[in-house]
Amino acid sequence: MRDGFDVTPRSGEGAGLWFLKILTGFLVIVVLIIHLIVNHLIVEGGLLTYADVVRYYQNSIIPIMEIAFLIFVVTHALMGLRSVLLDLHPSNKVLRLINYGLVVLGIGSIAYGIWLVLVIVGRG
Repeated sequence: MRDGFDVTPRSGEGAGLWFLKILTGFLVIVVLIIHLIVNHLIVEGGLLTYADVVRYYQNSIIPIMEIAFLIFVVTHALMGLRSVLLDLHPSNKVLRLINYGLVVLGIGSIAYGIWLVLVIVGRG
């Protein structure tokens, strides 16, 4: 522990997953700042209407950025939830079920979010 922050992987969490959690946390912050600036500070009045959003999504970089944001947030959130569940010291069998459930939840959430982005893009 350094400066009050635990900077080492948890038991049951390999270095690769630990690094991915740190990376997605950083990327969430970066994309969130861009998202907030573009969607709330640059826009006249601070809010986009539905028509504004549809027009906005016609710029090809925007759906890519929003999908990346979705992937980073879902991945980071589910890995954080997994870390919390690791604190309960589940058996290997339960941990496998947790891992499977979180992967299914993550893939389903990301697939649904991508579908929504594509629907919005298709309305333009």
